[in-house]
Amino acid sequence: MAYDLDNLPLNTLIGPLARAADLLARLDERVRTSPVRDGFVERCHFADAAAALWLDGELVHVEDLVLHDAHMDIRAPTHELTRAHAVLRARRRILLHPPDWALSRVGILALRGREGQGGDGSSAGPAGTRPDAATPAAGAEAAAGESIEDTGQEDALADELAEIDALLARSSRLLAGENLAPRGADGPEVDTAGQGTIAREALPDGLGPLIRDLDWDEDQRLADWLVVVDKLRGENMPAVLAAAIAWQAWQDIEPLQHQHWLGTLLVAALLRQTGKVGSHLFCLHAGLRIVPRDRRKSPLRTTRLVAALGAFAEAAAAGLKEHDRLVMGKGQMERRLRNRRKNSSLPALIELVLARPLVSAGLIAAELKVSQRAALDLIAELGIREVTGRGRYRAWGIV
Repeated sequence: MAYDLDNLPLNTLIGPLARAADLLARLDERVRTSPVRDGFVERCHFADAAAALWLDGELVHVEDLVLHDAHMDIRAPTHELTRAHAVLRARRRILLHPPDWALSRVGILALRGREGQGGDGSSAGPAGTRPDAATPAAGAEAAAGESIEDTGQEDALADELAEIDALLARSSRLLAGENLAPRGADGPEVDTAGQGTIAREALPDGLGPLIRDLDWDEDQRLADWLVVVDKLRGENMPAVLAAAIAWQAWQDIEPLQHQHWLGTLLVAALLRQTGKVGSHLFCLHAGLRIVPRDRRKSPLRTTRLVAALGAFAEAAAAGLKEHDRLVMGKGQMERRLRNRRKNSSLPALIELVLARPLVSAGLIAAELKVSQRAALDLIAELGIREVTGRGRYRAWGIV
């Protein structure tokens, strides 16, 4: 998809662009030298992950996401919660790597869950390098780097897994519309359409068309989007305007079918790579949540660009307010440390409260290595507010 970068409506964009660039610069400078930087960055991860699912029409409670991240779920995790946690892990992984990693070939393959395909992954290539166009699309939406280790089970387990594979293969053939004869006691299945014996080792991907469009060439679409990003770099335009155009291009091209949220993270990584927001990974999802949907999805390109710039400004303004709130909360809680013994657990609790949007008694007990009764006593001493209003499974935070 070609983008004309020579005829941008600068008279319309100059105002929103100046406001967004100013707010982003102020936020970056304040966070860079902030005493609560680590807590602010961690809170940004949780807030942006929940906002990413909100934009897809799914509601994920930040409290559930915090507990799920700490492996302390109070109920069975939902599919939406698992997806939000994948966004959370992807944000952390991008921030742990160098600024140019996310837009490199190795970085994109890793974030898509295809790490190790098309290269050894030992070093990141130059930013904008294309992923391997011949590699088929992966089916899972989990964050990369979490591989299943070989457990070395005995032959009995291998036989049981083979039985399961055979059953899945038969189900796939049935869903594909083939007529299969009933399975015999010992013999293999016979294809009544005359296509021969079904081998257990040959597992057809019959479920593929049910969950993804086979004509959707993710690799080519992603390469088209990266061409736009390279062109934006070559134009030497302002970083915020380039990020807005990159976001709009991702919405128009739609490279990935099941990881659409990854484009917003890559745009935030682009801001980090250019140095516009180098102190943290910008929370663009949180800003897009504030902008009305009819503006974000407008058929007019100028309206979408203005909406994107407005999202940058709104996210930066919200970040400044959150930072000021954390600084004020830290000062108020540290007053409780006067005349306390040196081995008190209150300083560690303050750091935990600043780092997490919400904390529970079980989470505090697990992190500080104390009992839940002691955790409740520490909460009472610190004076933070209970935010759920429940009698059980309560949570506390800075409000």
